[in-house]
Amino acid sequence: MRDAIGVLERRYPPGTAESWDAVGLVCGDPDAAVARVLFAVDPVAAVVDEALGWGAQLLVTHHPLFLRPVHGVPATTSKGRLVHRLISGGCALLVAHTNADCATGGVSDALADALGLPPERRPLDAQAADPLDKVVTFVPHGDADRVLDALAAAGAGAIGDYARCAFTVAGTGTFRPLPGANPTIGQVGNIETVAETRLEMVLPRHRRDAVVAALRSAHPYEEPAFDLIELAAGPGERGIGRVCDLPQAETLAVFSERLRGLPSTAGGARIAGDPTRPVRRVAVCGGAGDSLLNTVRSVGADVYVTADLRHHPASEALEAGGPALVDVAHWASEWPWLARGAAELEAGLPGVQTRVSQLVTDPWTARI
Repeated sequence: MRDAIGVLERRYPPGTAESWDAVGLVCGDPDAAVARVLFAVDPVAAVVDEALGWGAQLLVTHHPLFLRPVHGVPATTSKGRLVHRLISGGCALLVAHTNADCATGGVSDALADALGLPPERRPLDAQAADPLDKVVTFVPHGDADRVLDALAAAGAGAIGDYARCAFTVAGTGTFRPLPGANPTIGQVGNIETVAETRLEMVLPRHRRDAVVAALRSAHPYEEPAFDLIELAAGPGERGIGRVCDLPQAETLAVFSERLRGLPSTAGGARIAGDPTRPVRRVAVCGGAGDSLLNTVRSVGADVYVTADLRHHPASEALEAGGPALVDVAHWASEWPWLARGAAELEAGLPGVQTRVSQLVTDPWTARI
């Protein structure tokens, strides 16, 4: 279980989640074995039936069972009964939600893929880049790899999809141990010169204490020399929604045909705008997205594909000359991500079997 959670959290980091969200492991033993994992949008009774009937040890859902953290789950409530059924059936529950919404390659990228949009995209509402530090230390040549490995294990050296990233260069260190010192190399009172490796690695600022502790523990010197540098924040690559440009403009009517790439629901899709309107710049946001209508206008989008658009914000956006609007089912806008999450888990943990639930858990079941 812990390994499966680690694979998903590396791809969809907890640090990308919104502060109000309740993501992560809801119930289950992190040390339990996992052979089967079911992916679904909603943690509802029918999905729990499917997970237990298939013999899954882990259920990964996009939506939270509890939107905010709770302490104690009464078994008499509907959600409490689901938790107790999962526990008694040996199945854990892991929630992705805004981890997957905000991360690169997450929900909105999967929605854009389902619509056949170009892969060159940027966040609609970008998060600030995670603050980074750089640690620089100086190690005798023979100890450099050991110190590097210790820093990497503590969280340094991660850049995108690469781990243990470092820069090294050879040089010479010099020092004179003073009375009271217990030098690893040399003698008290004598000036020493040592062939050393300069080792540089970046690290997330929240891992600073752990990395410095690892450095002090792994370094052979009694008093290791090191620099800790706060790096300037760069532009963020993560955030809610995605924006991209089509290779050629097409009418809104033609663009609307792309919606056939989404799973069908009883509610279908609603479209607001002139069918002959040219569409070149496209904004998408999986899930409820009308809070981003002003942002959509600011990026110059010609059409905005999202879910749960309300009457007044939509009307105001259109009256203000805003983009054409495509309102799809909330469930349908997020379902395409499940296959991507399942593929990431199988790639990271060969031998684990995954399944994407085909149950339509959109709450609307009919249209008149």
